[in-house]
Order: sequence, then C-alpha cells, then structure tokens
Amino acid sequence: MSSLPVLNDVDLPQLSPWSFSDKLSSVGIKQLMAKPVEILQINIGKKCNQACQHCHVEAGPNRTEMMSDQTVSRVMELMSNSPDLRTLDITGGAPELHPRFRDLVKHARTLQLNVIDRCNLTVLFEEGQEDTAQFLRDHEVEVVASLPCYSSKNVDQQRGKGVFGTSIEALRLLNTLGYGETGGCLKLNLVYNPVGAHLPPAQGPLEADYKQRLWDDFGIVFNTLFTITNMPIKRFAHQLNRDGHWDTYMSLLNDNFNPSTVDGLMCTQQISVGYDGNFYDCDFNQMLEVPIRDHKEKNIWQIQSLQDLEQRPIQVAGHCLGCTAGAGSSCGGALV
Repeated sequence: MSSLPVLNDVDLPQLSPWSFSDKLSSVGIKQLMAKPVEILQINIGKKCNQACQHCHVEAGPNRTEMMSDQTVSRVMELMSNSPDLRTLDITGGAPELHPRFRDLVKHARTLQLNVIDRCNLTVLFEEGQEDTAQFLRDHEVEVVASLPCYSSKNVDQQRGKGVFGTSIEALRLLNTLGYGETGGCLKLNLVYNPVGAHLPPAQGPLEADYKQRLWDDFGIVFNTLFTITNMPIKRFAHQLNRDGHWDTYMSLLNDNFNPSTVDGLMCTQQISVGYDGNFYDCDFNQMLEVPIRDHKEKNIWQIQSLQDLEQRPIQVAGHCLGCTAGAGSSCGGALV
C-alpha cells in the first residue's frame, strides 16, 4: 500500500458523520490507489426518456447535457492509445439517444474492446430507435438492462407507470435476436435495485428467482443478474431526507461495511468520464462533481493515454459505504 497520508472524506456535510476513510483505516488501508485502467466508463449525456426515482444521474426527458462531437472524438483517440483498456462502458441518461452513440460502439469494436450499453429497455421503442436492438446485436454489444423487479407493481413504482410492460417487450425483442442464450456471445444482464432504503438480497438466489419467474411468466431468458445498492446521492438522497430515513440508511451502510469487498472496488481499475470530458474516479463521484484528486491531468485533453492515470489516489467520501456494504456493489453487481 502507498505511504501517502490518510485521505480525508470529500467535503460533503450531508454524509457526516459516516466516514469511508475511517473504515479503510480500520482495516489497515491508508489510501486507495488506482490500478491500470481496464474499463472506461463514459456518461454520454443526461437526456433520458425516463425519470426514475432512484436515478443518481437525475436524468430525464428535459435534461440537455450531451457530450460534444469534439469530446466524443477525443475519447475515441484515447481508446486507441490505451493498450490496457479492455472495456468501454457507455451510460447516461439513455446513451442510445446520443447522435454519436453508434460511432463510439463501432470504434470500440474495431479495437476489439468489449462494449457495454447500459440500457433502460424502454428506449428501444422511442422514435428513431427502431433499429437500435439490431445494431446492438450486429456489433455484439453487451446489454446491461435495468429491471428492478419481476413484478409490474414494483417496477412501475420506481420507474414510472407502464415501464414494466414495455421493458418486458424489449426483453422479448432482444431474446428474438439471440440475446441471453446460455453460452452465446450476446450477453443480456439485468440490474436489480432495491425499492426503498434496504440492501440488496444475495445476488445468486435472487438471480435464480428472476430466471424462473421471467421464464415462467414471459418466456424470457437472460445471462446474469447484477444487484446494485442504491447510492445515497441525488434523487435517492432527496427521497431519504424527505421520508426521514437518511440516518437509518447511512447507519445500515456503515454497520454492514465488509472489508473483503475493498479489493474489488470498481474505482481501482475504472475511470469515469463526464459528458464534459472531465475525469472522475467513479460515476457517483461524477454526479457529485468530485473530480480526481492529486493529479494535474483532470480531463481528456490533458493526457495522451489512460495509462497516465495509473497510481493516482482515489477520492472517497461517505457515499462509498454503499459499495462496501454487505456483499458489496459495483457496476457489475455484487463484489463477494
């Protein structure tokens, strides 16, 4: 481990007195340090056809922030110049709504990178998106799709009336294209977020339940279920405060800190790029506008390769407890 001094939590008063730095110190870690960047996650814009209650991006139909053509082109240059890079993870908003989404996918595939599209499913039926599912299939894009429950009541409560039914139709469409088949190259992974101030249940048993129910009820197949903890920021933080559950939820995360999750934290091998081209240690820090720390290169125009970002100290704060509670949480689901 680095001999750097303990990194104090980001100045986010709403997270006090829960300190992630103290938790790391309690298990002998003075400083989280970045490894070689294998995953480039880009938030291509905040425009979305939905406005989900738990959305940490606060995305929605009225958001106008979108990655510029210049920024997209520079991101593609960096991808070409970064030999350790293995995956391009595209998120939003609804990333498919960006006019250069397909350019990014095509370029990444020419570099033989795995490409992930974080898809809300309903976007596949938006005007102008009629051939998006076929495009994803043609370029073997991994689809990570939001489906917080296998029942309509919970999904519509969290994501909006009628979303569940449209999501089911989208999953059926993807299945007809070959997505979700065991042993196939077209990966279809689903994402579960708890409804309310709770930790996700164990990922394995819940995945089995999902697979059984979706097959029995709708004839739908998928590959893996990712359980992701609701992070106490943005819309969900506002909901916790409004309902008087803030202290209870933060105590839940703090009390369930699991040291065995630390080695798998996504921020150690991933870099997040905002629609404006600035670097962040993770998507959550990006939404809190907390840039990378102690590193002179803060945006995509100041580096030649993502290798330039190795061995940087990772910026942490109380919300990081959400990634280390229980079985842990990452963009790829549970950590242990």
